[in-house]
Amino acid sequence: MSKAFVKESDDEPISDGFPKINDLLPPGVTNFVTPEGAQRIRDELRQLIEVERPKIEEALSGGDGESPTVAAQKQRLQEMDRRIRFMNRRLDTMEVVDPTSQDPEEVSFGATVTVRSKGEGERTYQIVGVDESNPALGKVSWISPIAKALNAARVGDVVTLQRPKGSVELEILNIEYV
Repeated sequence: MSKAFVKESDDEPISDGFPKINDLLPPGVTNFVTPEGAQRIRDELRQLIEVERPKIEEALSGGDGESPTVAAQKQRLQEMDRRIRFMNRRLDTMEVVDPTSQDPEEVSFGATVTVRSKGEGERTYQIVGVDESNPALGKVSWISPIAKALNAARVGDVVTLQRPKGSVELEILNIEYV
């Protein structure tokens, strides 16, 4: 079947070097985001619309319509347009939460939490929106199992995190909101 007759999903993964926004938010769940995360999304969207897309359009306006380079640029433009639509939907549904407005004594959205567990030592996690999560950097989504385990805990509390390889107890050492 010709690609011309296939509807492209706005939620298809984007390739070719575009950073990916996680799409792990279940339908109907509020898209919480920190002010920094919201600004990063706005900045990327602005970059795509004002810089990247015009560059590709300019390259296409002077090219041979049949060359492989033009075909690749058209593909990139389609991917960019999907990304722009996806990001606009995310901006429309996001709810920015100022971490400094949270109860400083209790873990909730935006908290940076230091925990200690037997055998794994100390680790620090920041609870952020799904669009901001990057577990390798300690930024965990508020809907992740670890964030759910930490939610509402206070310094000195011990919470249990259920993992596929078994449960682990985490002692809350510090809670910060910045």
